Amino acid sequence: MFSNCSDPDLLDGLAWVACYLTNGKHLVAYTSFGTVLLLLAITAPISLAFGFGGAIAARSRIAPLRWFGQAYTAIVRGVPDILFFLFFVIALDQAFEWMRHQAFCPNWVEPIRQGNDFVVCTAAKLPLSTSPQWVHEVYGFLLAVLTFAIVFGAFAANVLFGAMRAVPVAQIETAQAYGMTERQSFWRILVPQMWVFALPGLSNLWLILVKATPLLFLLGVEDIVYWARELGGTKGQIFAYPHPDWRLWYFLGLLVFYLALTQVSEVVLRRLSIRLSRGQATFAGEAQRKAAA
Repeated sequence: MFSNCSDPDLLDGLAWVACYLTNGKHLVAYTSFGTVLLLLAITAPISLAFGFGGAIAARSRIAPLRWFGQAYTAIVRGVPDILFFLFFVIALDQAFEWMRHQAFCPNWVEPIRQGNDFVVCTAAKLPLSTSPQWVHEVYGFLLAVLTFAIVFGAFAANVLFGAMRAVPVAQIETAQAYGMTERQSFWRILVPQMWVFALPGLSNLWLILVKATPLLFLLGVEDIVYWARELGGTKGQIFAYPHPDWRLWYFLGLLVFYLALTQVSEVVLRRLSIRLSRGQATFAGEAQRKAAA
């Protein structure tokens, strides 16, 4: 990056360290922190949407829909996360390619399943082999986001379902006695109040999601864990900046990053909890009223 970094063999001390930390690979590695934050920013609302839909389905009066919601939460929560992360990426990729294959290659006569191979026509491949590298990376990242959303959406569904049941039934009955329809009482009474009951569980779920981001490494996305292992490993004399095994220091940097992210999350969630508890008939709401009196 700096003009004096053209010949690393002539560098020493802090100059060597400065050039080492600003070389091309490190600059790419720094963007992987943005990849993790982007994953969290996209996955959290999508997971919440999946969870909200799953909770509504689980309490539905329509039996098939209720069974689907209950099965979604039970199955995903009952299987180790890593199995779903490895399964969904493959399953979603093949499902998308199968749908494209049916649309673009209707005259295909060969079986798609050929032993252990999944074979579709060239036009159905995702992404296309002629696509630039960034398309492959974005596609892999989107598959990872969808996988995270499906898995954590099941946990969110369980939290929201419990929060909906925690809202006093008397309030719903009072709303209906005043002439509100079931839909109106749901959106105007139940949903606004359930968040204060759901926030503790959702807060824990957010922190679990933060801790789960290193699984991107297992999904083939070049995240911070990938780069920590790649850059921290032993580099011989054939590399521009040879060094011994420094993975301990790189992973220590990741430890600091995740602790800082957790601390920021706890501060934001604490303030959100205070805001949602204001005026509510909960212990936190009562404490606020007593403090203000």
